[in-house]
Amino acid sequence: MTEPVAYMWKTIQGTIVGLEPNDNSDSGGRFGIPLYTAEQLHPRVKMTQAEFDEWKELYYRLNEFSFNVHRMLDEILGSIGVERGIYTKLAKRVYQDDDFMAISKKQSELINLFINYSPDTPEKTIEIVPEKKWFVHKKDFNGDYRFLKISAKDLSFNYKKNKAAYFDTKEEAELWTNPLTEAVQLEVEEER
Repeated sequence: MTEPVAYMWKTIQGTIVGLEPNDNSDSGGRFGIPLYTAEQLHPRVKMTQAEFDEWKELYYRLNEFSFNVHRMLDEILGSIGVERGIYTKLAKRVYQDDDFMAISKKQSELINLFINYSPDTPEKTIEIVPEKKWFVHKKDFNGDYRFLKISAKDLSFNYKKNKAAYFDTKEEAELWTNPLTEAVQLEVEEER
């Protein structure tokens, strides 16, 4: 849990809002009530490593040619449906939804990131989260999980998640389930 950056002080005379952290102890008839944390005040954009790699390349390209945020969104939009597009992960992130408001919110998130991003300290504005995919697995009687492996020869189950078949959506994974298996969303391991 992160430490609060602002407190509300309850005193006998009334309530006072303060901005400095304290030890949150009751001293002198006042008690500090946490208001918000730094993460709540300045939330970081959560991205996978692949999205972040595309973001860095896009950011440097836009700055090199003095492009604006409209050009940034056009660059991302140009990668939709293109097999070898430059920004396919960012395009999927922003434009995969059919809801106009959801797309606008994701565009706004990237615009705010573009304005506030510092290449020297990316951790202030971006949080790298592990990439997650959908897997089909079954639980053995001894409590171990085995994952569906699809090969040209057959369908099989093995204990190695990094060799298992993964799916982008839950619906795709559920097409491969049966009464003894289930679709689960898990982190993708680095080595494939």
